[in-house]
Amino acid sequence: MNLRRTGLGLTLVLGLLCTFVCWDNLGDGVDVDGAAQGSASAATARPAPEVLAQGHYLIQAGNCIACHTARGGAPMAGGRGIETPFGTVYSSNLTPDPETGIGRWNAAHFWRALHHGRSRDGHLLTPAFPYNHTTLISPSEADAMFAWLQSLPAVAHQPPASGLQWPLGTQPALALWRTLYFKAGSYQNHPDHDAQWNRGAYLVQGLGHCAACHSARNALGASGAVDDLSGGWMSGVNWTAPSLLDNAQTGLAQASLAEIQALLKTGQSGPHHTSGPMAEVVQYSTQYLHADDLRAMAVYLQSRARSVQTSLSTAAATSPPGDTSERRTVQRAVRPETATRGAKLYDKHCAQCHGDQGQGVAGAYPALAGHRGVLQGDTTNLVQTLLYGGYPPATAGNPRPFGMPPFILTLDDKDLAAVLTHLRSQWGNQAREVTPLEVNRIRASQGS
Repeated sequence: MNLRRTGLGLTLVLGLLCTFVCWDNLGDGVDVDGAAQGSASAATARPAPEVLAQGHYLIQAGNCIACHTARGGAPMAGGRGIETPFGTVYSSNLTPDPETGIGRWNAAHFWRALHHGRSRDGHLLTPAFPYNHTTLISPSEADAMFAWLQSLPAVAHQPPASGLQWPLGTQPALALWRTLYFKAGSYQNHPDHDAQWNRGAYLVQGLGHCAACHSARNALGASGAVDDLSGGWMSGVNWTAPSLLDNAQTGLAQASLAEIQALLKTGQSGPHHTSGPMAEVVQYSTQYLHADDLRAMAVYLQSRARSVQTSLSTAAATSPPGDTSERRTVQRAVRPETATRGAKLYDKHCAQCHGDQGQGVAGAYPALAGHRGVLQGDTTNLVQTLLYGGYPPATAGNPRPFGMPPFILTLDDKDLAAVLTHLRSQWGNQAREVTPLEVNRIRASQGS
């Protein structure tokens, strides 16, 4: 009898859960049928040039072309594979082809995709498309983006079907994920900040979807809140996105607004330049943003970093003497054989560009002495750069950037560990030694 009651109770609970998940994922309230009635006449009237220009600008701000263009493929025709821990998701065709693209969509369909993560036929989209961020985009801006996409040449290209592990790509699984981790919303201005700060927050949290990379993900692939910029591991590309709130990692709290803008605009600012996934963001997105939007983003990012730095300083000042929460890292002496090996490799492969004293060449090769990227506790990005090369983006402000060749076929794990240890222990640098095992782990993560 007790087993029967338990079974009935579990059945009731599961039934209620399924009912709630269904209700939560079906009630988006977007009238796509009503919008379709006027779509035929709207299709014959070309949008005003300023609307198309706005749509193009917003598409660039959202870095849409980077994900929706396969290598060597037509722009926005989809098919780029986006690696996730659960399988590969292929981006969709956003050209107006009626069979393989969005030629049969109307503006309401597009708005629903951005705001609710639901496609034209109603099926739920995978969260590889960052609709938890695009939900903040205003309806008028979504309409402009759709108008520009509809003005593109139609490209007949059917992207491959996504290969997510079963059952993660099924509609019930996506519905449950959305119930747990997604809620449609809109950006609300923060009353304690001015218009410039709020514009920057809107761009960073919405179109820019910065937290999609700069936020850790849980076991089910959900990232933090749209304003969580605390950094995280990017499993698909095996890079680490630094915390934008940690001044030691990015220097945002102490940099000038002009320096932050320059990095976003050109990919280079002083001794620092973007590389890896962020270089692609600058290449296809932020270099095209207007100066006032770049400054707004800089204001918002710096404000967040300074707020965290102030909190940490206050906590440190109020900690009692000898508080065990304060941790000090004791650097061990580099082993003589590692030091000798690293110095020889640096002289052979690095000194010609970066200088005998790691001073670099202004405007060309970054200084390694005191460089934040060299001193990071997590050495993933350093190892990746040496393995596959360092290539800043080509931008209008820096059209011919100097790059660094890959050493994946030139140096073995012991060599790479030694030269990185040399960089991290010379010219005043004081960071821990890099081990061959550490290099091997990162090399293996790329299938090398």
